[in-house]
Amino acid sequence: MSSPRITALTALLTLGLSAGAEELSTAALTEPEKINVYVIPITDAISQPNLFVLRRGLKEAITNDVEMILLDMDTPGGRVDVTLEMMEMLAKFDGITATYINPDAISAGSFIAAATQEIYFAPGGKMGASAVIQGGGQEVPETARMKVESYLRANIRSITEDYPFRSEVIRAMLDADFELKIGEEVIKPAGELLTLTASEAMREYSESADDLAQPLLGKGIYDSTGALLNERFGEGNYEIKDFHLTYSEVIAKWMNTFTPALLGIGMLMLFFEFKSPGFGVFGILGIVLLGVFFISQHIAGLAGNEVILFFALGIILVLAELFFFPGTLIFALSGLAFIFGSLLWAMLDMWPGEPIIVSPDLLAEPIVNLVFGLSIAVLGALLLSRFFHGSWIERKLVLAEAAGGDSQTLRAERESSIPSPGSTGIAITDLFPSGHVEIGGRRYEARSALGTIDKGSPIRVQKAVDFSLIVVPDKHASC
Repeated sequence: MSSPRITALTALLTLGLSAGAEELSTAALTEPEKINVYVIPITDAISQPNLFVLRRGLKEAITNDVEMILLDMDTPGGRVDVTLEMMEMLAKFDGITATYINPDAISAGSFIAAATQEIYFAPGGKMGASAVIQGGGQEVPETARMKVESYLRANIRSITEDYPFRSEVIRAMLDADFELKIGEEVIKPAGELLTLTASEAMREYSESADDLAQPLLGKGIYDSTGALLNERFGEGNYEIKDFHLTYSEVIAKWMNTFTPALLGIGMLMLFFEFKSPGFGVFGILGIVLLGVFFISQHIAGLAGNEVILFFALGIILVLAELFFFPGTLIFALSGLAFIFGSLLWAMLDMWPGEPIIVSPDLLAEPIVNLVFGLSIAVLGALLLSRFFHGSWIERKLVLAEAAGGDSQTLRAERESSIPSPGSTGIAITDLFPSGHVEIGGRRYEARSALGTIDKGSPIRVQKAVDFSLIVVPDKHASC
């Protein structure tokens, strides 16, 4: 039998182990999850590339339930229209938004930084000098400048209502005539623009002796984003999701400037491929250019894989019309609707989790780009159709060998066999307006010059255009 002392020690040990296990279990259950942070670089001039980077980063952050966006900023400023778009984008993110000025947020950069909830500085950080100027550095006409500044100030006020001093500080950076004064201290006299250093942004002020002093603009000065986040969340309590630009994204951002041209030239190349025997350089170039268009839009975060699927379906329907159901028009029109619809869809700016509301603002720029691209294709087709046939360009670019023999020989044989104007025959399909006719025992593609022609009706050739016949009903044929 065990002694009473041993029994008591055993009971105490059992209780201690049980309590320790319970504490470990409770600690495991209550261990906080790490905060996910996206660090997005905003560097160089504020223009379309930075707009694409921010849009993609915000959309990915929303999709992946990221808690904080941190802009790692170093910019001399840039375009006002792009700046306003970027400010509006930041408002779509429900988590924490912050800017780390490393080292400059000048002009447009100061507005973007002000649109985030928290502003941090590198030791040599500077923010300000936000006057509106033209792209070449010239002064904006006074009336236009006043309108732009008024709109910018209104945007800043709506964003910064919960942040003391911020709205007035940004106005002092924008308006040289404005005097920035807090309490009895003049921080920026009229006649100059405000630019703050990191230490100046962290200096504390209060409206009156009874108010609690607060930093003018910043929330801290840190040597790196890592040091900033360690202080903000505690070391080990966060995970940085770095947002690096790959070489393909840099190329795609650059190519996006030429989106309408890519669209138009790509479609123009495919047009010439359809008009040329065999498969050659035009088809390859058209596919490559349209492929680059879709890739650039996808990288920029403007499209999903569904767009490419609809585009491919449109191509299949058009090919079905050309090769299997000529003259029906249903497949061709449906295919063209899918093609142009997918091109338009690829350029729409849609955000995760938000309902799609069709509006003029959403459709305006994509429609302009699509119309501009189509204009390039149509005008190019008209001009080159006139001068391309038989030229040295055709001889150089179209593959010398097509299926079944030499392309030039095939062209010559086919042209020699095309019925001359005035030749008569019979419609072997309905022409509505396109279809097929038979002349001299041979079958030809044909199109009605006016209205429709029923199957079995006598026809007369009016003219031949690009290997296709334009025909009219032959009223003088015997019944």
